[in-house]
Amino acid sequence: MPRSPKIYVKACINGARTPDQHPGLPVTPEQLATEAVAAHGAGAQAVHMHPKTADGVDSLLPGEVDAAVAAVRQAAPGLPLGVTTGFWALPDAQQRLKAVEGWSVLPDFASLNWHEPGSPELAKLLLSRGLGVEVGIFHAEAAQSWAVSDIAPHCLRVMIELGADGDIATADELLAMVAAAGSPAPTLLHGLDESCWPLLEHAGVRGVQTRIGMEDTLSLPDGSTAPGNAALVSAAVDLLSR
Repeated sequence: MPRSPKIYVKACINGARTPDQHPGLPVTPEQLATEAVAAHGAGAQAVHMHPKTADGVDSLLPGEVDAAVAAVRQAAPGLPLGVTTGFWALPDAQQRLKAVEGWSVLPDFASLNWHEPGSPELAKLLLSRGLGVEVGIFHAEAAQSWAVSDIAPHCLRVMIELGADGDIATADELLAMVAAAGSPAPTLLHGLDESCWPLLEHAGVRGVQTRIGMEDTLSLPDGSTAPGNAALVSAAVDLLSR
């Protein structure tokens, strides 16, 4: 089915999950590249990934990030590509800055959770390196803090990111707070596991961007296990096109 030009779906192809959760979870640079290409072919307009160590643990270190980005770049030239800067992957604000400073093969953008320690400083570093900043807003406190920051006018995207217990009322509250900030950046809404598909559909109702992939859920809308990211993206495009 052709994708409506109003639909924007980003594929989040692995997240902080580990291979024991799904045999098809991409870990190596080659696997990440394969899944990125498949997700794009299924309708994703951009890809977000978590570079990992050989045993499937998230890494922000230049060795893993450079290799993962280079592999996807070679397999899918021109595909908008982003990586995580999740604090859990390197839980020291200064070491996180140092790691990002060391990246030599750059993605197009990086996600940054506003509530995590050192995020304003990291946002400035990313912008200074020419990278787009996708700011992640998990709750009202983060939305308020971000809205009055000097980063708000310069974000590539504002992501409202709700957990498995996230609901439409909370999503609408945060959407309103982000809209009131007046940032020119588009807004993306997504959930996790149980909230993933309901919030994806709500993103369509509200006319905002959304995302899908093995980071957010391992299940298709009917509850069956997804074989991979392409199936998830295809299901999302189908739902949003109705």
